[in-house]
Amino acid sequence: MSVRVIASAAVGALVVGLAAPAADARRSPGPQRGEPLVIAHRGASAYRPEHTLAAYRLAIDMGADYIEPDLVSTKDGVLVDRHENEISGTTDVASRPEFADRRTTKVVDGTELTGWFTEDFTLAELKTLRATERIPALRPANTAFDGLYEVPTLQEVIDLAQREGVGIYPETKHPTYFDSIDLSLEEPLVRILRANGLDTRRAKVFVQSFEVANLRELARRVKVPLVQLTSATGRPYDFTAKGDPRTYADLTSASGLRWVARYADGLGPDKNQIVPRDAANRLQPPTSLVRDAHRAGLQVHPYTFRPENEFLAADHREGTRPEARGNQPAELKLFFKLGVDGVFADNPDTAVAVRRKVFGR
Repeated sequence: MSVRVIASAAVGALVVGLAAPAADARRSPGPQRGEPLVIAHRGASAYRPEHTLAAYRLAIDMGADYIEPDLVSTKDGVLVDRHENEISGTTDVASRPEFADRRTTKVVDGTELTGWFTEDFTLAELKTLRATERIPALRPANTAFDGLYEVPTLQEVIDLAQREGVGIYPETKHPTYFDSIDLSLEEPLVRILRANGLDTRRAKVFVQSFEVANLRELARRVKVPLVQLTSATGRPYDFTAKGDPRTYADLTSASGLRWVARYADGLGPDKNQIVPRDAANRLQPPTSLVRDAHRAGLQVHPYTFRPENEFLAADHREGTRPEARGNQPAELKLFFKLGVDGVFADNPDTAVAVRRKVFGR
């Protein structure tokens, strides 16, 4: 056995050890009425390379209620699951000499990017690539799984979710950009939802986006709940493209939330919009966002809950190493007690365990 295989096996065993609570979590019941959902952010991405079927399977075993695929398009119009259409950071494409000539520079949502883009590959070509860990410095154990997993299609994610009885929570990525290159994301998404019997209010489906026009379009075409994503800074790109001066801060004002509720069922805010941080990265008093959104009739599903110190407020960090795991359970408990309706977590096992403790099960 080679040194590399031995090392990979050892790291893999460590990761499995970290995931040991998964079986107990899965045996627990799902959320009861009034309890928040646990949404596996890109799968169990704290333990496996994100947006892979392996990450989703692990998240399901850990008790996640929903799994989240991000949707981009291939050259031949197939919806596939990547966080971005530029894939050099999440696949081994840069090491593939047969695709060296596909490296290019594009402007996506006003930002110039150089790399390899899903829309320049057919599905058959993308399927020859293998996923890699996006943040190896913070999640070195995940690199043991580099090179093992394909890029999944939306249909493959749906097949897994339906077999296991969990929900899906897809996000359409860069819809204005994909419209501009005649690879619209909304039409194939609607077709796939309908083909799988998922275009109903009873289906375990939410559809989310940081843009607005595509959600308003989907509101006229599908029955599933829609979620408006927002950020602590900036504004929707389609607003920028059309000269609309409103920002995400405007959308999350009391009047803005009432406007959002005309087409959406939920709000997906940056968690810092609910509990801000000061310049020293310390938590500040909560805002009224959860209460205001509920008054407008919107569910609230904040993002992203991650275990590493790098992503935690100073109040919840433990030690000084950015990759070390801090007191994320305290963070989750805080947000559950503030009344959120769901959380996007990279480690759904922890979110399930904290939910059980907070709600007495």
